[in-house]
Parts: sequence; C-alpha cells; structure tokens
Amino acid sequence: MNLSIKKVAEKTGLSEYTLRYYEKEELLTSIKRDEAGRRVYDDEDMETINTITCLKNTGMPIKEIRKFIKCTIKGDSTLKERRKMVLKQKKMVEEKIEELKKELNKINKKLDYYEAACKAGSSKNVKKKFYPENCNI
Repeated sequence: MNLSIKKVAEKTGLSEYTLRYYEKEELLTSIKRDEAGRRVYDDEDMETINTITCLKNTGMPIKEIRKFIKCTIKGDSTLKERRKMVLKQKKMVEEKIEELKKELNKINKKLDYYEAACKAGSSKNVKKKFYPENCNI
C-alpha cells in the first residue's frame, strides 16, 4: 500500500501538519518520496503512526516516543527496553483510569442528587439526604 499524506491524514484523523511534525521530530524516519518529491506512506509507516498515536493518546511525551521509535529501529536488541517502556506506560494508564473512576463516582453521586431534587421539585430536603455534611453544590 502506498498512500499520500492526504490519504494518511484521512485514515488516521491526524492533520498533514501533524504527520510532517512527526517526521521532523524523528518519529517517522522511513518515509519515502515519489519522483515528484511527495511523501509516500506504506504499511510499516501506518503501523508506526498507529503506535505513535497510541503512545501519545496515553500520555507518553514526544521525547519518550522518540526513544521508543529509535529502539524499535535498532531491532531485537532493544526488546527488553521497549517492553519496560510499554509496561511503564500501561501502569500509568491504569493509575489514570483509577483516578477517573473515583471522579466518575463523584459525578454519579451529584447526578443522583440532581435527579432526586428535580423529582422532588426542590433541593431542600434532598440535600440533607445526599450531603449530610452540608456540602455546597
């Protein structure tokens, strides 16, 4: 598969600017060019873009992603290092999920309060039930 930067942008949801930025930042190091000098992306490039996107979306800084990509290029001699990096990222994501679950519980409690208050037509008596410590909402 050979795709233009425009097609890759459409497929990935990334902007052409972002794809060029990734190349500038040495995250995409093997982008080929056609006879007119236009970028041509292949299956391997798409896999790298998917990896970059995943790592970025889970909060890994560009500096660390660059390190990961460079390790990937070095090959099997860096398998343990890459595994360690991915494991660290996994733990960070799991911690973030736990934090978000706690926040979701708070939001659900507030939602229950507002649903009960709307049903009662007033927040006066409902507030005491949900927030006995006289919490302001």
